[in-house]
This record gives sequence, structure tokens and C-alpha cells, in this order.
Amino acid sequence: MVIRGLSILAALAFFGFILWVIGMANGAQKSVFFDFVASFPLGDKVGHVGLFGTLTFLVTVALNYKAVSLSGRRVYLGVVLVWLFVTAEELSQGLIPSRTMDIGDYLADMVGIGGAALCCYLLNKRRRMRSHERPIFSKERRG
Repeated sequence: MVIRGLSILAALAFFGFILWVIGMANGAQKSVFFDFVASFPLGDKVGHVGLFGTLTFLVTVALNYKAVSLSGRRVYLGVVLVWLFVTAEELSQGLIPSRTMDIGDYLADMVGIGGAALCCYLLNKRRRMRSHERPIFSKERRG
């Protein structure tokens, strides 16, 4: 129970950090984070992969690997929630004068989300195998 509480706290804290970074970017404010990211090639894209991959991982674990069905496929709820947030955030940049919509950023976000989803799948599979549970995405159906 303590681990679950900590995973929820970590996901919320990281989400708060991302909201803070987005707020600074929307206000065209300077930040040591922005300077650091700009200091190496493709730093912005690597930052997107890292931020949204980490958020996806933390949210998926905090939700205890809960999955939902989309078009007949099982997808982690954390993946869906972060994808919705990222999509809305990237689209909203077209409405903010200090921001620029960038398909490259969105693709980097998707790489981060996809990588985190894969990591979660592998960790959850291992966790379930250790506890002798049926993997969440197996083709074997109950009842």
C-alpha cells in the first residue's frame, strides 16, 4: 500500500513539474531547463521523449497497469491519459503567440509514450508471471 501511494505521489509530482515547465514556456520565460536542453543537438526532442515517456511510465504504474479496451485492443489507461494530454497541449500551442506547434515535438512525445508503454508491458508481464497471473494482454480469454 505504501508503494502504491508513493507511485501516485510520484506521478502527480511529475505531472505538476510538466505543468510548471509548460507554464514557463507559454509565458516565454527563461529557465535553466530550457538553456540546458538547447545546449545540445536535438535537445528539445530528447526532452519531449524523456518528459512524456517518464510521465506515461509513472501514471501507468500509479494506476496499477489498468488497461482499457479501444477498438478491441487493450491499452494502458496511463498511455491513453498522457496521449490525450499531449495532444491537447501540442494543439493548444497554435493558440499561444509565444509558442509554435511542431509535429516533430508531437512525434517525439509519441516515441516517449510508446517506449514507456513497452517498458510497462514488459514489467507488468514479468510481475504477473512471478505471481502466476494471466498477462493482461494475452490472447487467452476468460469466461
